[in-house]
Amino acid sequence: MEILQIENLDVFYGDFQAIYSLDLRVNKGETLAVIGANGAGKSTLMKTIAGVVPVAHGSIRYLGKSIENLQSYKRVSAGISLTPEGRKIFRSLSVEENLKVGAHTKRKGPWNLQTVYDAFPLVSERRDRLGINLSGGEQQAAAIGRALMSNPELLLLDEVSLGLAPVVVEQIYAALPQITEQGTTVLLVEQDVIQALKVADRVQCLLEGKTVLEGAPGDLSRGAIANAYFGIE
Repeated sequence: MEILQIENLDVFYGDFQAIYSLDLRVNKGETLAVIGANGAGKSTLMKTIAGVVPVAHGSIRYLGKSIENLQSYKRVSAGISLTPEGRKIFRSLSVEENLKVGAHTKRKGPWNLQTVYDAFPLVSERRDRLGINLSGGEQQAAAIGRALMSNPELLLLDEVSLGLAPVVVEQIYAALPQITEQGTTVLLVEQDVIQALKVADRVQCLLEGKTVLEGAPGDLSRGAIANAYFGIE
């Protein structure tokens, strides 16, 4: 069953077109990794799905229903949650208070303070610390936990590894199997191709707002991925 269907999507920032005629499918329960270099349109895609950036042309269907004109807060209530690039933790709130903000929709599901703490020991250990005093890795873990607190059907993870030390990235990605085991579908945007290939069921590579390669990681050679990533013929 497809949880998300995007067809012929065009997205603009003013006169600049960021995404061109993009098609994308996400099956329920899978992890789809969207990869590509900086400026490929990955974060724009995530913001468009979340309702932060408007659709110029094309359709977005979530659980079979059109959502391209649905307000962003209603998409959260419907079960779409975004961990944004840059984390956007509330700096004046504690970690636990940040997590509770994510639960405002009161959606039923497996995620609560305890299950988030179990999945992210790094978050549990810092629960009383203010957002302003968190490291980049602690912020990222808290931001993912906050998104999970809304009990999403579809979790959008934007640039999980950006600016983080490899050991911290490994700790955060170690929680991903627990997330998918709870029935949450994951759409992951990542510049770290090696990390994306480790966790993804399928990969879709963007270049200048267009899909240039897609398939299961095991079916794609490293050479083909590198060529698509960098736009090499």
